[in-house]
Amino acid sequence: MKTIKRVLLLIAILLTLTIFYNYPKLNIIAGYSAKNTASSVFLANRSLEFTDKNDNEFPPINLASDKINPEEKSATSSAVGLLTRKAIYREGLGSVLVTDNYEPNSNPLTPKRSTPDNNTPFPYGNAEPIDTVFTNVNYDKVKETVNSIFGDEYKTRATVVIYKNSIIAEQYDEGFDKNSLLLGWSMTKSITGTLFGILQCQGKIDVQAKAPIKEWQNDERKNITLHNLLQMNSGLEWNEDYNSISDVTKMLFLEENMPQLQLKKPLIGKPNASWNYSSGTSNLLSGILRQQFKTHQEYLDFWYTDLIDKIGMNSMVVETDLSGNYVGSSYAWATARDWAKLGLLYLHNGNWKGEHLFDKDWVEYATTPTPTSNGWYGAQIWLNAGNRFPDVPTSMYSFNGYQGQYVFILPEQDLVVVRLGLTKNLDVNQFLKEIISAIE
Repeated sequence: MKTIKRVLLLIAILLTLTIFYNYPKLNIIAGYSAKNTASSVFLANRSLEFTDKNDNEFPPINLASDKINPEEKSATSSAVGLLTRKAIYREGLGSVLVTDNYEPNSNPLTPKRSTPDNNTPFPYGNAEPIDTVFTNVNYDKVKETVNSIFGDEYKTRATVVIYKNSIIAEQYDEGFDKNSLLLGWSMTKSITGTLFGILQCQGKIDVQAKAPIKEWQNDERKNITLHNLLQMNSGLEWNEDYNSISDVTKMLFLEENMPQLQLKKPLIGKPNASWNYSSGTSNLLSGILRQQFKTHQEYLDFWYTDLIDKIGMNSMVVETDLSGNYVGSSYAWATARDWAKLGLLYLHNGNWKGEHLFDKDWVEYATTPTPTSNGWYGAQIWLNAGNRFPDVPTSMYSFNGYQGQYVFILPEQDLVVVRLGLTKNLDVNQFLKEIISAIE
């Protein structure tokens, strides 16, 4: 009997230690599942069954079980029955993980949105595009190339190919169409960066100025510029690892005020000589944007009035954290066509229907390689300047996101190519090579 008791005691101790050790992981697993479920169901209008079967069905996230409350518009996720997290959906602000500090009846401010133009054809409005036939385009090859990246191997959900402002190919996976909202993940960083370009064009900010962060003014971080932050070349400490308990997973699934995590990090490198990809930096930039406005309402509105709704990305919703900051690193949702509009804005050097939101100088700035990035990165934009994709022009640049979200801009070919899905195993070099060859 004593032996049995000792064994049971040992098992209880080991189980307790296992739970204690894995508790932070379970917190993030449940947090990811709850947040993603709430956004998928209440923002993107998918079913809980579809979300669990597709979006949350990968390890270790599939350890969580999810429930929704349609009346409350909330999702609750339990990680192996040991830890539960909750996310709530707020109209205009998207979904957010809640904590004990959350006040259900707080009625947060929401952005004011403009009325969509559903009469003007795409891309300048939301009506169907005008049919255009180009004699130099091999439409069969374009269609074949696009079709080749669909199926279980790639899990592509949407692809749009735009040549000279006209859609020459468009395809969606089963259950998705031109109206489906798709999460851009880190493509949101390119939106955040673009807003600095807009403010600079308006003469309201200088990206070469020192970062306006009072907490840095009495230490070595005081020399970090907005330029350094935009290029992710500040020298600040940051760990971007989605497969562990890292800075980025703690920020996205534990923090109420996301800009603060990067703000508090020490300097471990030299500004302008220490490129390090950091979602924390993008959210810090979102926090800096918030400082540029007298009221929180102005900050909320600016993202839409001066960029998103201005170019007719009316489907887009950028989600906020619990403190009201736009999650400028990760949480913008939009249709594939609307993601393409952001690419077209850059292709046209900031000109949209004759109005300059930013100028060509900004495009050149944003696509100038960051020192020590091997030609891969500019200002919140990925580059091919280092010839990472050897069969694609080095002038190509892109907005990239987790799980293989892409908006490719090819200025020499007058092309914008969008791919959205659930895996990152797309052979980008081969895919773009085939698209280009079908036009040239």
